[in-house]
Amino acid sequence: MTSTRKTTEEICQMIEHRSREGKISCAEAHRIAEDTGAAPDIIGKLTDNLKLKLTHCQLGLFGHTPEQKRVAPASDISEDLRTAITGASEDGRISCKAVWDIALRMQASKQSVGNACEGMKIRIKPCQLGAFKSRTSGSR
Repeated sequence: MTSTRKTTEEICQMIEHRSREGKISCAEAHRIAEDTGAAPDIIGKLTDNLKLKLTHCQLGLFGHTPEQKRVAPASDISEDLRTAITGASEDGRISCKAVWDIALRMQASKQSVGNACEGMKIRIKPCQLGAFKSRTSGSR
């Protein structure tokens, strides 16, 4: 779908419509960002304002059941992937966006790059949707 700018009210209605049982998945939140032309962090803030919980992080970091995390430390990491992650990280951290970019560039799954980061003990932060930030509403 071609992205078109939407009003905040229209975006909130879309978020509410696509949520289920007070939750919305990472993938769905990113689809809404793409569909509306809004930045992912704006979708995250609106989701938080609507008191919805983000689930099913595409990197496996949060929102999966029965465990919260699906990310598992990879032990066999290619040198190319290791170099890409190291080059995009700073002070033991790499952004979610950088992980997505590496996955796309290397034609790898987001989860596998997340697993490599976990295996290299590199924290993935910040989240594009703003998860892991302290919020005044406390819903995440």
